Amino acid sequence: MRRRLLPLVLLAGCTSGFAHDGKVQVVASAYPFQWLAERVGGSAVDVTGLVPPGAEPHDVELSPKQVGLVEQAAVVVYLKGFQPSVDDALGGGKQGLDLGTVVTQQALTTGGGQTAKDPHIWLDPVRMEAAADALAARLSDKDASHATAYKANADAVKKDLQAIDTLYQSDLMGCARHEIVTSHSAFGYLAARYGLTQRGITGVSPDEEPTPKKLAEVAEYARKNSVTTIFFESLVDPKVAKTVAAEIGARTAVLDPVEGVHGADDYLSVQRRNAAALRLALGCTR
Repeated sequence: MRRRLLPLVLLAGCTSGFAHDGKVQVVASAYPFQWLAERVGGSAVDVTGLVPPGAEPHDVELSPKQVGLVEQAAVVVYLKGFQPSVDDALGGGKQGLDLGTVVTQQALTTGGGQTAKDPHIWLDPVRMEAAADALAARLSDKDASHATAYKANADAVKKDLQAIDTLYQSDLMGCARHEIVTSHSAFGYLAARYGLTQRGITGVSPDEEPTPKKLAEVAEYARKNSVTTIFFESLVDPKVAKTVAAEIGARTAVLDPVEGVHGADDYLSVQRRNAAALRLALGCTR
């Protein structure tokens, strides 16, 4: 009984996905989707992120209050299969905008020869352009009075994303190497877009613990391909990356999967920093 009372309480301030001030209520399941919703929705929407700053989004568990927000939102921007608790909260709700239906997801080989869909679609700025258009269309369906603004906002976001795409293309010209070793396999889309080969120490989940055999295999791969930098992430303990780096005499550096940001950072600033880190690590002659 307690579980079902929450949405009724929330209805006092939010009816049919609209707040008392008329703003469209949008819930984003992870930071990149929150950034996109804030940019595309602009002043006409009120965006709530389900993952607090600095937290790891893969295994987020929703509080009862967050479940209520999901149930009462006009639009929930998410990726089916990425965060099971979000899928559960949505159920079959029509408010969900599954970005996996908008962009093409690539398969990722996991342990035991199994494959899974790589969730990190936002690391490819070209795929994010398609997501911006889809979100503008969904918001326009919910709130036709601001359709022109949503379209204009999406176009502005796409220009910023195109600038990031151009930056990567420019920074990654004339590289001495094209192989990257990362602490977890989050950068497949980025690698595919810009002609790189990713070798992850762990799989798609950053919580995975690599076996000694896997560490030895990654170290051998790095030696064979003259890898000079082992990348780790800002939200994950760097000890595994440092272990491999020490084994082969390489340096470590941050390559951020943009799953959460700090301070004045946003999606665009982190992507710019990633481009610079890759240029240095790969010996590119830009």
